Amino acid sequence: MPTNKTIKTKAVVSNHIFAIRYQDVDFKQNSLHSSTSFKKGEVICNFTAGVTQSYATYLTVQIGISKHITLQPEFLQYINHSCVPTVFFDTTAMQLIALQDLTKGDELTFFYPSTEWDMAKPFVCNCGNATCLQLINGASYLNNSTLNNYQLTNFIQQQVQGKKQAV
Repeated sequence: MPTNKTIKTKAVVSNHIFAIRYQDVDFKQNSLHSSTSFKKGEVICNFTAGVTQSYATYLTVQIGISKHITLQPEFLQYINHSCVPTVFFDTTAMQLIALQDLTKGDELTFFYPSTEWDMAKPFVCNCGNATCLQLINGASYLNNSTLNNYQLTNFIQQQVQGKKQAV
């Protein structure tokens, strides 16, 4: 279950240039944490599409209608959801961007509806933030006032505009 709650007992699974992948020993929950500091707006890394497919899975990021990609480097898949995200996947520039100042050890989290119009596996969020949305099932299920609180990919912005015009 995606969450950014503090992992009580964690083990290092893999170490990368800018991040460390941890796994909760008890629950086998993976998470990605910064191994260095980043300033708000800074590019953390570039990424590419591993596989492009016409359907969503819990490991893909949506970049168009019926266009979903797996992320390369692959360890980016361990960036969990939060209703108060620390990073943003800019799928136009193909860059991971810091949404706030990050220090060593901070968990990298993103707002799943920022890239997903309709999710393959909706879930109840456990991020624990005061502004938690509870049910996470894609941007199409959120009202504009909620979406205005988040940075959204160009694709999701286009979908929101189309939804407004259809009303």
